[in-house]
Amino acid sequence: MSDIQVTRWAMTAQGQPCECSSEILDSPPAGEAVVEVAGCGVCHTDISFLHQGVPTRAPLPLALGHEISGKVVELGTGATESHLGQAVLVPAVMPCGDCELCLNGHRRICRAQVMPGNDRHGGFASHVTVPARYLCPVPEAVLAKHELWELSVVADAITTPFQAVRSSGLAAGDLAICVGAGGIGIHGVQIAAAVGAKVIALDIDAGKLELAREFGAGAVVDTTGLNIKEIKGQVRAAAKELGATSVRWHIFETSGTKSGQESAYALLNHGAHLAVVGFTMAKSELRLSNLMAFDATARGNWGCDAALYPEVLEWIGQGRIQVSPFVEKHALKDINQVLDAAHSGTLKSRAVLVP
Repeated sequence: MSDIQVTRWAMTAQGQPCECSSEILDSPPAGEAVVEVAGCGVCHTDISFLHQGVPTRAPLPLALGHEISGKVVELGTGATESHLGQAVLVPAVMPCGDCELCLNGHRRICRAQVMPGNDRHGGFASHVTVPARYLCPVPEAVLAKHELWELSVVADAITTPFQAVRSSGLAAGDLAICVGAGGIGIHGVQIAAAVGAKVIALDIDAGKLELAREFGAGAVVDTTGLNIKEIKGQVRAAAKELGATSVRWHIFETSGTKSGQESAYALLNHGAHLAVVGFTMAKSELRLSNLMAFDATARGNWGCDAALYPEVLEWIGQGRIQVSPFVEKHALKDINQVLDAAHSGTLKSRAVLVP
């Protein structure tokens, strides 16, 4: 038994406020670590669990939260990958590393993976116990420019679109279309621009589009009130103005909405690549033959390979990805007000809960 007292704010039922509890934390099992939480970002997935009927894999009550940064304060036997006191990111999805899928390069679909706030208690707490194997140390050069709490969002809001861009093969001079410019979308814009792509951002929020233009989008399209045909026309016009090719577009659906997914699919053209990054429970009716006719591809994106986290932090340290303008700090004790604001869509930035 550890001597660490953990405070958790746990989901107890769909649509109900999270409830606070405290207890003495069990000592970490072999190969695991206790991380003192510096910050935990509030993600659309948390809202999906709490309000939209998406079931967690672990039973309730369960502390949600999978965008976690903090410091290692206790190690289980054999957990040699981390050091006490080390500042770390906790990957949102951690594979086992030993199964056939992991050993053959398919770590993101490992069936023994651990997702905090889904498979076990997550980061809406003072401490979290997680596998030590994939904890990502935060370099001092990055900490010199950022507070540890704000880096929590790297664990999903930034690494997930990074993985999507990397998987798509996006290269300098290509056209990247980000459908949804808030949340993970604004980071998709930044990452695509940092690759050297020409970027068009779509959204219904003028403020988000203004930020997208400031942080890398060469053109923006306000889709408010537009039908699919009108959206396609405006995107084609913007692509032409940017000098982009009329084929082989890279489309990133980051809105996690039915309308966003339908718009993204409608933008497919010859040789296009569609990355589905956002999540919604809503269903859409699609003509799959478009993929055949355009020789296009559509690919889902479940999190980010933990092996890419150090590179993402390197980009942040170099200033190629900005974090601070897109996060806001909230006390963990205010979790229910923050989750309500996230659910109603009134947050202007990614909320990070700090114990």
